[in-house]
Amino acid sequence: MIGVCILGATGSIGVNTLDVLARAPDKFRVVALTANTEVERLFDQCRRFQPDYAVMADPDAAERLGHRLRRIGSATKVLDGQHGLAAAASLPEVHYVMAAIVGAAGLLPTVTAARAGKRILLANKEALVIGGRLFMDEVRAHGAELLPIDSEHNAVFQCLPRDYRRGLDAVGVHRIWLTSSGGPFRAYPLSALREVKPQQACAHPNWVMGRKISVDSATMMNKGLEVIEACWLFDATPDRVEVVIHPQSVIHSLVEYSDGSLLAQMACPDMRVPIAHALAWPERMESGAERLDLAALGRLEFEAPDLDRFPCLRFGYEAARRGGTAPAIMNAANEVAVQAFLAGDLGFTDIPHVIEHTQGALTPRAADALATVLEDDSAARACAAERVNALRARVAL
Repeated sequence: MIGVCILGATGSIGVNTLDVLARAPDKFRVVALTANTEVERLFDQCRRFQPDYAVMADPDAAERLGHRLRRIGSATKVLDGQHGLAAAASLPEVHYVMAAIVGAAGLLPTVTAARAGKRILLANKEALVIGGRLFMDEVRAHGAELLPIDSEHNAVFQCLPRDYRRGLDAVGVHRIWLTSSGGPFRAYPLSALREVKPQQACAHPNWVMGRKISVDSATMMNKGLEVIEACWLFDATPDRVEVVIHPQSVIHSLVEYSDGSLLAQMACPDMRVPIAHALAWPERMESGAERLDLAALGRLEFEAPDLDRFPCLRFGYEAARRGGTAPAIMNAANEVAVQAFLAGDLGFTDIPHVIEHTQGALTPRAADALATVLEDDSAARACAAERVNALRARVAL
């Protein structure tokens, strides 16, 4: 039996992972589930899947979960905090770790999984955006296995030859194409974007996702982060990673070869497809996703992204080219700005403003130590929060 730990079990990726695992109970066993504060959902998951361990990042939530599990006679052990997350990710009986904690909070437990030599199913793109070379060095040094879960990077992985790590030139790859739906505001009047509310930004036309990543999709920051992620995953320079808007979200990404061929991975927009692929790789398994009906689909559309409408995509390319802690600074500012927007404290078009201000205020350093990365992450959060407060005060006046 393959033991699985899910970091971020109550989010959309975690829920979909459990759905896929439940389809192969003879092959997989849930060893550990983790969450931040969602006691009710994690309690229900523990009751159904009976993991050996459950971890709440929040100690008070862990106490409430433990009390509820003891009341039903559950044998699941409850841990808490970053120490508990790291322990779950490195358990000897865990073989695969689904890294699905949203944002920078997922970096340390994912690094722990790499140091423990696990197969890491990477849904937390921030581990690469923030950690970059440091994270990849840990993967290689400890013999960990890294499989991408983001639908775009999983699609690229499926379209590349098995020996792509010899180098893109060596295997004849000319360029990587990441597709983007364009989010809910692809054709929205630019003048109306300032009035966008959180519920509008979270209403993705094709995917069912968490609130933070839905906002990132609406600003196309998610694609800026994915450009950086693709550079690290596939050892590509930013100029070899292109973004194209594809509203149908059926082609999840493409690889262009030196002979002019383009290989694409296609499926219905359902995260269970890349999850099942990574769980079973190099084999295949049932995902539960709907089958793609090409005749019903009718047509596929593509267009170049508008960087005036989506400046966050430009920020991603700029951070990838600057390197060092620049991606960590950009990501931290974005997390602060998105949280403020979702709380009703910041306008939608102020999100890129806060990010650009923070990038201009801080000087990136060489990302040669995790402590340096985390220091710049913290400095960027403080700078972004200060800018959010200034904008909030201006609106109040």
